[in-house]
Amino acid sequence: MPTKQSLPPATLVTTRPALAQLAGALAREPLLAVDTESNSLYAYRERVCLIQLSTRTADYIVDTLALDDLAPLGALFADPAVEKVFHAAEYDIICLKRDYGFAFSSLFDTMVAARILGEQAFSLGSMVAARLGVTLDKGHQLDDWAQRPLSASHLRYAQLDTHYLPALRDVMYSELEAAGLLPEAHELFDELCATAVPDTSFDPEGYWRIAKPHHLAPRELAVLRELYLLREELARQRDRPPFKILSNQALVELAQAAPRTLAELQMVSGVGSRLVARDGERLLAAVQAGRRAPPPRRPRRPARERPAAPEVLERYQALREWRRDRAHARGVESDIICLELLAN
Repeated sequence: MPTKQSLPPATLVTTRPALAQLAGALAREPLLAVDTESNSLYAYRERVCLIQLSTRTADYIVDTLALDDLAPLGALFADPAVEKVFHAAEYDIICLKRDYGFAFSSLFDTMVAARILGEQAFSLGSMVAARLGVTLDKGHQLDDWAQRPLSASHLRYAQLDTHYLPALRDVMYSELEAAGLLPEAHELFDELCATAVPDTSFDPEGYWRIAKPHHLAPRELAVLRELYLLREELARQRDRPPFKILSNQALVELAQAAPRTLAELQMVSGVGSRLVARDGERLLAAVQAGRRAPPPRRPRRPARERPAAPEVLERYQALREWRRDRAHARGVESDIICLELLAN
């Protein structure tokens, strides 16, 4: 196996003809490693910025920001004849389904495989080091992947996230097979293919989740609501994640302090001078609006579901205890033991 330094650079795909040609070639491959890079730390609504693909012999990087149609990849990901290898697939699958509506089949997840085997260290770096003797550079892990142009070091970092996955998959496949755990692994892999995209739309009542652990007074809660709504507006206007505008803790501090002047605002923990200079007046206006507003009423809880029959609860508890004991005996976490708790 070549060392990290001897790898030829990945092929960068930036045009529709090149993508179509690549997808046609990859459709003939039995196995394909996949990873993505997104900009969740830097944008109001994150998006996939790169898709990395590796066969056993070559590496490719698809610049999704340079392309307006990724349909050829969709057919590839849905093809059951091509095994897709991920590390920690759930997030990547959610992102790819959310941005492009892709469907998935024939998946292998090296992180899930490690958990099934009872391992405690299952980062990609630790697993590649332990099984393949290669140290991966994770220096660009928190970078903004929407920035262009991409440097050579960024492209190399992205390439290494998939380059070793086929070899790692082969080792772990053998380990699962030897332990008799392949059927269980495939059940979990199939579940990952069906991962649903969560609703991440803005919840105007979300400030209750911030307030609850801090036991805010009614007036403070009203101020928090106004600040929470303003934070979302500022984040949307500036295309920044809300936490990059103000942290939840800073919102609570502001709600409790209820500053009346810019000088008082500057003294609140978590409120930087740059934010005060740019948005101080709007923050003070939100505080005053909250002070004048009536305390918010807690939103109604959904109607309670009909309680299960006692015999159903007994079966459920028995299955939970069985799963816990079996997980303990195998040295894995309970959620690795697959159960469908049927109430009928």
